[in-house]
Amino acid sequence: MNIAFITYLDKGDFASPTAENEDDTLLNFLKEKGLSIEKMIWNDKDVHWENYNLAILKSPWDYFDLIEDFYNWLAMLQSKNVKLLNPIEIVKWNADKHYLKDIAQAGLNVAQSIFLNKGENINLTNYFEVFNGEAFIVKPCVSGGSKNTFKVDLANVEEINQKLKTLLTEEDFIIQPFIKEIETEGEWSFLFFGGKFSHCLLKKAKNGDFRVQHYLGGSIHPQNPPQHLLQSAQQYVDEFAADCLYARVDGIEVKGNFVLMELELIEPYLFLNTNNNSYENYYKALQKFI
Repeated sequence: MNIAFITYLDKGDFASPTAENEDDTLLNFLKEKGLSIEKMIWNDKDVHWENYNLAILKSPWDYFDLIEDFYNWLAMLQSKNVKLLNPIEIVKWNADKHYLKDIAQAGLNVAQSIFLNKGENINLTNYFEVFNGEAFIVKPCVSGGSKNTFKVDLANVEEINQKLKTLLTEEDFIIQPFIKEIETEGEWSFLFFGGKFSHCLLKKAKNGDFRVQHYLGGSIHPQNPPQHLLQSAQQYVDEFAADCLYARVDGIEVKGNFVLMELELIEPYLFLNTNNNSYENYYKALQKFI
């Protein structure tokens, strides 16, 4: 079986100078296991995709900037009978944050979310009352890497209001309350391979920031998770990612309850270097799909 290991044309936008090259380490590990696998850039026009039986999405980190091209690429793989991990329909669903509505409707905890439609006229000042708070987060429905993500407060609301009026001419946005625990406690990430828990960590933003991504200066703290949080994270995977090679459940503990921020099923960093068993866990899960 020939396997394509999908990445992107790296322009240095998402790398940290202190971060291990997870893609290369994982790729070499899988080659050492005897797999016929090679790295491919997802939108490389010279790739003959019909030569591959299976494609694994690892780090197509620019997909949200090229979303229509990405959707067309998914359709092309489907037309050539190339099996994708994670599955194509799940990837399409997960690419737009409207998926959070489905998870909330299933009765699972999700951060309160209000969706703004492309072209809609808005006044962000109104949302302080809606959320009964002093700050909230605004971001595109199709996005990643904190692109066009703003923490809105009384000091900057007019500035962000003007920016958003322009941005809303191009795409839909989502507004969520700013949950203070992301600054005080950090954001949990639970990694699952083949539906089974592998490892987890807490991500904490640098002082003065709210973004926890490691390439934006956030710090990473491996954890042995409390059982109640692990059980909660498992529910999201069982309900919405049971057929996935990998899933990352990102959320915050609020008053003892897990609140989902994102269910990452396309291109999450897997933090494989934070756990001794993670590479083997990934491989064992992959075997079941081959």
